[in-house]
Amino acid sequence: MHYIYLHGFASSPHSAKARDISDRFTQIHTKLKIPDLNAGDFSQLTITRQIAQIAAEFNNDSTPVTLIGSSLGGLTAAHLGQQNLQVQRLVLLAPAFGFLSHWLPKLGDEEVQRWQQEKYIMVYHYGEERLIPLSYDFVIDAAQYQEKLLQRPIPTLILHGKKDEVIPIEASREFARSRPWVELVELDSDHALGNVMEEIWQAIHLFCQLA
Repeated sequence: MHYIYLHGFASSPHSAKARDISDRFTQIHTKLKIPDLNAGDFSQLTITRQIAQIAAEFNNDSTPVTLIGSSLGGLTAAHLGQQNLQVQRLVLLAPAFGFLSHWLPKLGDEEVQRWQQEKYIMVYHYGEERLIPLSYDFVIDAAQYQEKLLQRPIPTLILHGKKDEVIPIEASREFARSRPWVELVELDSDHALGNVMEEIWQAIHLFCQLA
């Protein structure tokens, strides 16, 4: 089994969650790949590019893959699983279902229109700790990745905070409601999930049947 971790939007392989989970995999002598989804060019980020980048990480030996995705990485992981039969398990941490419908209203109509006209908007990148321009192509691309397309019955564990201020937990509840292969664990936490990493690890350990 290959294990690959997909970090979130405007984040990096060095995020607190990525480091925590990576350390725990190291302790049980299991390899966890954490690709940099910024790919050296955050400005041209799209979900399609992330999917292609991760798919290229799969060996051509048909070894099964478990994807662990955080926020936008969780959304990307879910669509990868839909498209690629090599993906046989998903662990989604506060997955960004309905990402645009939650994010764009916070920017406001005027800001979104300006972004569309000027082609770029400045976004704070937590991994780089600075503002970086992001192309409007991100929005155009993201609009095609609808949750209704995710119908492949892949064993899926979702861990989501009840106080999530970025992606409301209702997004995961709705996703799990019509998909019996999805197990949703609701945690007493926010989007960062920083205070429940031990609970998250125990859930991953059990779900993935790790040694």
